Amino acid sequence: MTYQNPRMQTRIARVGSELIGDTPLFELARVGSGSRLLLKMEQLNPTGSCKVRMAREMILAAERDGLLKPGGQIVESSSGNTGTGLAFIAIERGYRFIAVVDNNASRAKLSAMKALGAELRFVGGQKSDTASTVERMRVASEIAATEGAFWPDQHHNPNNNLGYVGLATELHRDLGDDLKYLVGAVGTGGTLCGTVKELRRLGSSVVSIGVEPAGSIIFGGAPHQHWQTGAGAPAGFCVGPNVDHTLIDEELTVRDIDAFATARTVTRRTGFLVGGTAGMAIYVALRRLPLLKPGSTIVVLACDAGEKYLDTVYNDDWLEARQLLSTSAHHRIERIFEAYRDSVRMADFDLEEAIPSRRVS
Repeated sequence: MTYQNPRMQTRIARVGSELIGDTPLFELARVGSGSRLLLKMEQLNPTGSCKVRMAREMILAAERDGLLKPGGQIVESSSGNTGTGLAFIAIERGYRFIAVVDNNASRAKLSAMKALGAELRFVGGQKSDTASTVERMRVASEIAATEGAFWPDQHHNPNNNLGYVGLATELHRDLGDDLKYLVGAVGTGGTLCGTVKELRRLGSSVVSIGVEPAGSIIFGGAPHQHWQTGAGAPAGFCVGPNVDHTLIDEELTVRDIDAFATARTVTRRTGFLVGGTAGMAIYVALRRLPLLKPGSTIVVLACDAGEKYLDTVYNDDWLEARQLLSTSAHHRIERIFEAYRDSVRMADFDLEEAIPSRRVS
């Protein structure tokens, strides 16, 4: 008998960034045709978001290009996930980080950035909970010019998209040609467009579906208030080149009420808290699943963790105050899951009927 020391097989990280990536896939739903909906569990990255992937890439690229010197400072406009990612990498690399934020960001994200040592500079007023994306970017640019900070400018930085090469590699490694559809929020463009570009370089023929909140201008619709953070762009915002429409095969919008009901239903069914933008993408994938060719796999990029939204998406009072708490929307999502479960049972029953049992002589 050969004895193997289990300690010899343990991978021990020495810096936090070594824990980025290699996130698992989770089967959320399946239909009787054999098609399945998988979640790429990006909320299991450090900081609870996929954005730490691109934060690392933007900082490493800045170091290579001589834009960041030892002991320097970084400034970025963020609704939270990019900010926590940059704060995380700043700790590891020895930088000071200034996050330009507004009160539309969740309290948990703001607290997380502060806990990680970020200096928070607010725009838009302390009492307003409306996103101030344009003003945040203006202030970040001003700080970079007057205080000598490096501004990654995630909306225009190509290393944002390059930060998701590893994500694409993981999907291709784990699913290969089984990956037929990829659904994700668009936001800055980096996550979805960067992943799709690398997948296609690897030979994948995946169909990409970009999703945005109703009210975002990214797909050209009329702007109006929306409450999903981390995606969407308001009136007057100049969409950056990282949103590459040639890499997005379908462009769809989802109402907040449906995105939040989906996120909450998924949490109740699985125990995994997912964010509002993940709920938005899952909503699209759930509706698409029964329409796919038999045996197809559709993957949703679950970009961040729902623990950051306990005071918003998972707070009944907050939803009711904004007329976003809908019992009927929750019931619709529940019925979809039940219908898919029933279709699998029926398919299994039909298969058993089609195979004659052996007689025992």
